Amino acid sequence: MKIPVPGQTPPTPDKGATTDKGASARPASTTGRSEESVPRPTVSPRQLLDQLQLRQSQQVLARVSQILEKTASTPEQLLLEVRGKSLVVNSDTRLQPGDWVKIMRAGNELRLMGQVAPDTTPQARIAQQLAQHLPWQHRLDQGLGQLTRILQNAPSTPADSRQAPMPPQVRQALEQLVSQLPQAGKLQRANTENPVDTLKAWVRDSGLFAESRLAQAPTSPPADLKLALNRLVTALLNSQNEEAEAFNRYVPLTSKDLVQSPLQFPQAGSPLTPPPAQDQLNTGQMLRLLAGMLNRITVNQLHSQTLTTRTTADAPVATPTWLLELPWLDALNQPRTAQLRLEHYGEEAENHRPKRRVAEWRLTLAMDLDEAGAVTFELGIQQQQVSARIWAEKTDTLRRANEELPQLKQRLGDLGLDVVELECRRGQPQGARTQLDHRLVDIRA
Repeated sequence: MKIPVPGQTPPTPDKGATTDKGASARPASTTGRSEESVPRPTVSPRQLLDQLQLRQSQQVLARVSQILEKTASTPEQLLLEVRGKSLVVNSDTRLQPGDWVKIMRAGNELRLMGQVAPDTTPQARIAQQLAQHLPWQHRLDQGLGQLTRILQNAPSTPADSRQAPMPPQVRQALEQLVSQLPQAGKLQRANTENPVDTLKAWVRDSGLFAESRLAQAPTSPPADLKLALNRLVTALLNSQNEEAEAFNRYVPLTSKDLVQSPLQFPQAGSPLTPPPAQDQLNTGQMLRLLAGMLNRITVNQLHSQTLTTRTTADAPVATPTWLLELPWLDALNQPRTAQLRLEHYGEEAENHRPKRRVAEWRLTLAMDLDEAGAVTFELGIQQQQVSARIWAEKTDTLRRANEELPQLKQRLGDLGLDVVELECRRGQPQGARTQLDHRLVDIRA
């Protein structure tokens, strides 16, 4: 399998081709200007591979999205999806759309290492879905920041601006989405009012349980982040007289850090503060943004299922795991997200017999606390015993956290908990890493 020789430009996929969200389809134009009228510069094979950030001898997974040129003899020309980008290649091996392959960089070429054998087990189907959504994620804090800015700056009538007013159904869906986000003041009052119910609602409405909640109440959709994003998608499509299937034609916008480390959770070393949002996005750009945000939530759902059902020789009992991103509005009404990893360790197996072990809950919470910077909390609870570790990147935050430790220990004791370990550390913890292999998804903690 080789990259086309220099001097060629990638051919345009057939307009009538139907693709899913993972395919690099051309988004429908909202300005009336076709892509064919825009000249595309020629890029060399080396530049293409460097853009994919492929090192020499590095192996990655790719998906065949389309056969661009099918001939009686090889090579054939294919369109591959590699790390969230589309790449035209010449293949000496007969492949079909939808096939998964493992490729390796060899100089300025790609070498086909083998095909990924299809599997029909539920775990394999989950893994395949996860691999398809991985390259197309957009950060929720950035996306919500853009949507909030759009709502604040959108004119309500044509007289307010030269810009066309936002359709009423789109404004209503966007207002409903923003109104569902918890506010910092409400979360702070939860410490004195009813913290358990407030935190339960925050986790419940995060989008991780959207489909199960919708199945339980199909006639009255709950206030869920993923469902609210889908309602906004429906409103945007209806404003253009498009059917729901048209959403698949929009290529999701992606965030660079999620392309580089798509399964790292929490996202270690990534700035949690969103950059300045754009004041305006056209309908097509909004749909692409929403597609990336929905993919981010879907990846967290599939990743959680993969971790929950995975067993190995060293860990024959699966560990139920939930990965969530919890959005909220800070004091300046700017969207932020906290990343939560929750794990439940129960009985272990020994020689096919249950081994008695006290169940343990482990919680990792990473967030940006404005001036305090990035802070990560690690908590372990076993019956009435609790151990906690606080990580802070800023020296001043670390000092203040150490000063508050005695008060925190006392408050935990007031709750009936026995604190066996409580400390603060500088920096960030080294989280569990998830890597891809020939089975599509392989979790190595």
